[in-house]
Amino acid sequence: MKNLTFQTDRSASAAKIVFVGAGNLATHLATALQQAGHVVMQVYSRTPERAQALAERLQTSWTTNLNELSLDANVYFFAVHDDALPTVIAQTRPNNALWVHTAGSLPMDIFGRHVQRCGVLYPLQTFSVGRKVDFSRIPCFVEARLPDDAQLLCDMAALISTEVRMLASEQRKYLHLAAVFACNFTNHMYRIAWQLLEHQAIPPQTLWPLIDETAAKIHTLTPAQAQTGPAVRFDRKLMDMQVDLLDDADTKALYQLISKHIHTEIWKTDK
Repeated sequence: MKNLTFQTDRSASAAKIVFVGAGNLATHLATALQQAGHVVMQVYSRTPERAQALAERLQTSWTTNLNELSLDANVYFFAVHDDALPTVIAQTRPNNALWVHTAGSLPMDIFGRHVQRCGVLYPLQTFSVGRKVDFSRIPCFVEARLPDDAQLLCDMAALISTEVRMLASEQRKYLHLAAVFACNFTNHMYRIAWQLLEHQAIPPQTLWPLIDETAAKIHTLTPAQAQTGPAVRFDRKLMDMQVDLLDDADTKALYQLISKHIHTEIWKTDK
């Protein structure tokens, strides 16, 4: 499928949905879909506490048994861990409804021949417990085996997001990889910075203005243009001093590797 914005119908009729999974993504997506007028009929999780918590939030039924999933829904969202998804799919009774997974890194054909109608709805965002997000600002990437189901998914997504795009599995895995660098790895750098400051009794919140400005720059500058710091000019004396301040060998190696990579990439850009 072409990686282009899909024509959507925001007046599409409500879908009857079952959610297989009750984690962070499932909670935010199910809530957004319900608030948009869709009907979440049931929630499944292998963990009773999670299933019940989401079901109570949505005022719907829940189960911890895949054999007890309702057969009356027309869309089944599978929002479970990537490594659990093949097993959960295999253990779910096939039907004629549309089955959709929400993973960025897994292909649509993970459903195989288990069901005819299948697709993907991947919201590009990080979700955490207790942290509200504005779903209308989250890009949603859609793929489906059948054209009519692609349209159905796009129509559903258009009710909760202002940016809905078709994206094939091959491209989506690179999108997810980019998100890992931009979000997960960046957040890990925050964790290291937090630990350094806490060990020196410096409030980590001191970094908030710096973090906010760094992120804001990317709206108007390329990352290469926004890059600053000792690695850009490869200030060896300063970098060696900072490496000596680090106690953990892995963190020392991480500092050196990233610094070298920054300088190498900046040099390539300048050339």
